[in-house]
Amino acid sequence: MDSGLWLQPSDTVGSEPFSWWENACPDRNDLPRKLDEFRFLGISETDCEARWHFRRTSRPGQGLLWDGPTLGLLVVLVGVRQPDQVQVFRDWADFTHIRHIAACHDSDGLLITPYQSVTGHDPLFLHLYELATHDPESWFKGMPDRVAKHLGGGRGTAAFDDWAGHPALRILYVNTFTRADA
Repeated sequence: MDSGLWLQPSDTVGSEPFSWWENACPDRNDLPRKLDEFRFLGISETDCEARWHFRRTSRPGQGLLWDGPTLGLLVVLVGVRQPDQVQVFRDWADFTHIRHIAACHDSDGLLITPYQSVTGHDPLFLHLYELATHDPESWFKGMPDRVAKHLGGGRGTAAFDDWAGHPALRILYVNTFTRADA
């Protein structure tokens, strides 16, 4: 069984066992935000002290494996509006939202892995997007257009609107990061 993933938000780069990532879009205001902003994010697969501890969900990650390093991240921390919505949310996230992002991906590498909080508290889920680009913010901003092309239509079409949101979704934090300690 995987030991999990530990995330530590910080205003400064810390030390091992974390790899450190710098916020590529500080003070993002184009999406809802329920968690305070942070400049750096430490990520570790080693049992350690950190603010959030996640384990992979039972469903696999989606995307393309590549032979190079992860150069950018998209970190999506979300919850559900009601406790009885967890399964319907997971089904939408895995089979609709993440699936279509992975299906329309057009760069050298993308792996999207869903995680769930070990504590059962918010943020309940982490969707970690590992990217083979030094410019994760441009990749993120272009995602809706790529998905719209893949689905055959943008905002206002049933397929796109179903992909873009779900009634159970509570967005807590979304942002892009670049490697800070490389």
